[in-house]
Amino acid sequence: MSRLDNLVENFELFDDWDQRYNYIIELGENLPAMSQKLMVESNNVRGCMSTVYVSAYRDNSDSTLIRFYGYCDTSIIRGVLAILIQLTEGKTAREVDLLDVDELFSRLHLDEHLSPNRHVGIYAIVTLMKQQAHKLDILSRNVA
Repeated sequence: MSRLDNLVENFELFDDWDQRYNYIIELGENLPAMSQKLMVESNNVRGCMSTVYVSAYRDNSDSTLIRFYGYCDTSIIRGVLAILIQLTEGKTAREVDLLDVDELFSRLHLDEHLSPNRHVGIYAIVTLMKQQAHKLDILSRNVA
């Protein structure tokens, strides 16, 4: 079962969108704090109404795997960011690149409950995550 399948299963435990919305917020509240040092222009997500930062880094136990730090100043997008980090956590750059935002929106019914502006911001977050993953992948190949 994929991580997205598990997440969908968790969402289906809730009877209505308000409960799912609160669950997303709760996921965001559990997002580990991001160091101020990482809140730099290159990690800032452009195109998002919220202030969002993401930073990719290599997994200490396996240098082919990527992890992300994240920060957002609004609760619902912080929750969505936590979901995106959860879905990409410990994946290779290629696997991060395969993250399908449209499938995420559809399966979690986010497309029905988040504004078009929020959609644009979430696409921007994923785009930066994919760019950072590729950059780490290229750097690791150049070092090897």
